[in-house]
Amino acid sequence: MNIENSTKSIDCSSDAPISFSKRIKNIANKAYAFFYGNPPAIIGGLLLSIILCGAIFAPVLASHDPERRVARPHVSPNVEHVLGTTRSGRDVYSQVLYGARKSLSVAISAGIIAMSLAVIVGVSAGYFGGKIDERLNFITNVFLVFPQLPLLIVLAAFLGQVGSLVITVLLGLTSWPWGARVIRSQTMAIRHKEFIISAEVMGESKIRIILVEILPNLVSIVFGGFLGTVIYAMGAEAGLGILGLGDPTEVSWGSMLYWAQTSSSLYTGAWWEMLVPAIALALTGGALALINMSIDQVSNPKLRTGPH
Repeated sequence: MNIENSTKSIDCSSDAPISFSKRIKNIANKAYAFFYGNPPAIIGGLLLSIILCGAIFAPVLASHDPERRVARPHVSPNVEHVLGTTRSGRDVYSQVLYGARKSLSVAISAGIIAMSLAVIVGVSAGYFGGKIDERLNFITNVFLVFPQLPLLIVLAAFLGQVGSLVITVLLGLTSWPWGARVIRSQTMAIRHKEFIISAEVMGESKIRIILVEILPNLVSIVFGGFLGTVIYAMGAEAGLGILGLGDPTEVSWGSMLYWAQTSSSLYTGAWWEMLVPAIALALTGGALALINMSIDQVSNPKLRTGPH
C-alpha cells in the first residue's frame, strides 16, 4: 500500500506543469552550460552583444544625425568625430551605428524567411516521402542549380535600385535550398526511430509528430543554418550595396561601402570611410561564426573541446 501511494504521488508530481520560474531557471542553466568552458561561444557572444547593443541603442549612442552633413568632407578621426567623416561630411561613427540596424535587420529577417522555408520543405520531404519528397526535392534541386549570388545580382539588377525590404525578400527566397537539403537528410535519419514509430502507433497526428517529436531534434541544425544564412545575407546585402544595386539613400553598412568606393576614399587617404564598415561586417560575421561553431561542438560529441 505504501509503495503504491508513493508511486502515485510521484506520478502526480511528474505530471504537474512546470512553473514559469523553473522554466526560466532551466533556460539559464542551459545557457550557462553552453558558454561555460567554451571560449568561441564566450568571445562570439560578447562581440555580438556589443554589436546588438550598438544597433539597438543607436539613437542614444550616436553623436550626430547619420544623414546630415555635420563637418567638412573627409575629416580624420578626432575628439568630435571619433571615426572621422565621409566625403559628404557625415559622421562615420553615427552612420556605422545606424547602419548596423539596417544591415542586421535585413540579414536576420532574410534568415527567418529562408529557414522557415527550409524547415517546411525539408521536414515535409523527409517525413512524408514518396511523391511529396520527389516533387519538393526536384524544386530544391532546381534552386540549387542556379548560382545563388549571381542569381541574386541578376534579380536585383532587373528590379533596379531596390530598398531593404525587397533585398530581404530576395535573400530569403534564394537562400533556403541548402538548409532544406540538410534538414531533409536529418529528418529521414530519424524518420524510422522507435519514438517516431511509437507515436504513429499511438495514433498521434502527423502534424503533432512533426511539431513535438521531429522538430525538437532539429533545433541545433535549424539554428546553425539560421546563423549561416544570416552571415551570408549580411555579406550579400553589403555586396549588392557596393555594386549600387541597393538603395544608396538608406544608411547601412552596404551603402557606406558604396559611398566610400565612389568617393575613392582609399586613394584620397580617407581610409576610415571604407575601413570602419568593413571591420563592422567582419566582426559581426566572425561573432556569428564563432557561435555557430560552438553549437556544432555542443551538438556533435566528436567536435567537443571543452567540458561539455
